[in-house]
Amino acid sequence: MSKKEESVKKNDNFSDWYIHVLIDTGFIDYSSVSGCIVLRPDSYFVWEVISRETDKKFKKMGITNTYFPLLIPEKLLNKEKEHIAGFSPEVAWVTQTGDAVLDERLAIRPTSEVIMYDSVAKWVRSWRDLPMRLNQWNNVIRWEFKHPTPFLRTREFLWNEGHTIFATEEEANAERQEIITTYVSILKDYLALSGVPGRKTDTEKFAGAESSYSIEHVLPDGKAVQGPDFHHDGQRFSKAFNISFIDKDESRKYAYQNTFAISTRVIGVMVATHGDDKGLVIPPKLARIQLVIIPIYNDDTKPIVMETSLRLFNDLKGNFRAHIDDRDSYSPGWKFHEWELRGVPIRIEIGAREIEKGEVVVVRRDTGAKLATLQSSLPDKLSEILNDIHNDMYANAKRFLEKNIHKVSDYNGLKDVIANKGGMAQAPWCGSSDCEAKIKEETGAKATNMPFDSQNDRAGKKCVYCGKDAKHIVNFAKSY
Repeated sequence: MSKKEESVKKNDNFSDWYIHVLIDTGFIDYSSVSGCIVLRPDSYFVWEVISRETDKKFKKMGITNTYFPLLIPEKLLNKEKEHIAGFSPEVAWVTQTGDAVLDERLAIRPTSEVIMYDSVAKWVRSWRDLPMRLNQWNNVIRWEFKHPTPFLRTREFLWNEGHTIFATEEEANAERQEIITTYVSILKDYLALSGVPGRKTDTEKFAGAESSYSIEHVLPDGKAVQGPDFHHDGQRFSKAFNISFIDKDESRKYAYQNTFAISTRVIGVMVATHGDDKGLVIPPKLARIQLVIIPIYNDDTKPIVMETSLRLFNDLKGNFRAHIDDRDSYSPGWKFHEWELRGVPIRIEIGAREIEKGEVVVVRRDTGAKLATLQSSLPDKLSEILNDIHNDMYANAKRFLEKNIHKVSDYNGLKDVIANKGGMAQAPWCGSSDCEAKIKEETGAKATNMPFDSQNDRAGKKCVYCGKDAKHIVNFAKSY
């Protein structure tokens, strides 16, 4: 980083810091298309791990992968009116090929319900065909008009699209906890992130869904951002696309459906939550390079230091994603700075003094702590340290989230949180969309979700806005 860039502090100017840390670390790059970013090797590796590990869990549940076209005929998109109304401003269209104007516009998928269900309707005939649990990993385009922010709000992003079909509503609803638990596990075990699972209000639910559920996060600037989500679509799409089947009683019935997704947005949450004024801090399981060995030598000690460093590298690379920085043109201090900037979890320093003692110096990226470690015990010690790094990062993220959820009982308290403290104002709510709309209009905060673990707190409480009996506990926050 230049001196100017080093002066951008996370706590002073989060927005500038966030962009600098993504670009200056080589994590991403901007493209020539506004609102679309390039995932460079380190960031794409993160997505590869997230998608691979999520996919493993899906397959254990009996969810199978498929792939549907990128382009959607306009007539299909118009079949479910509420669904298309929710996406209409964001849809990008293909209208021409070469010099020829198409007879029908083709939408570049903002989501795949309609193109998938046009085919699925042909596949579902009997109760024996159900449940049908499909997923696809793909990209979508949503031509957002808000200010694009890498990962958090981009016009193209990567995600999974889970689309599942059941004979009964009970079976469809039973899937919800299984999927949300899977996403919570991925967030915790790989991204070292904590979130708030809950149900969306009817105003904020997915276009075309009967009910929506999400995992919400708080960023260092005090704004909330939605993470993975799950939607129960009931029979809305099955009736629009005639996804019906002959049941055991020989009557024809419409199926019940769910959709769910985790997207590259969670990478932005990870960067924002864990990064610091030195740069990225990448959780060990998501780091393309988990540890970097930096030899420290002069002309006299170079042969023995390099020989030992290469031996250590060869010993470690089978169990860790290891790298040796043997560039002669940069000083050790410059290398320390670069690898800190890129967020590599562990730095191993080795020079003549360490070799005499049979040691190396292990440096943690998250805390900066240094530990002299015997070379003979290095593999076991590195595994222990990487595990500690992940656990400490998760604990810090959880504390940060909990610190930024503020329970309030009246409207003045809610307004104070939104205007002065940031984060989420957790408040009792009567369930009225009018109260929800007034809160958003007057404070700029929307209902993020109704946390599962807080609903028992509503007994005896009054709506934070109108004073009527509370039916729900809701988190309100300004959001991306």
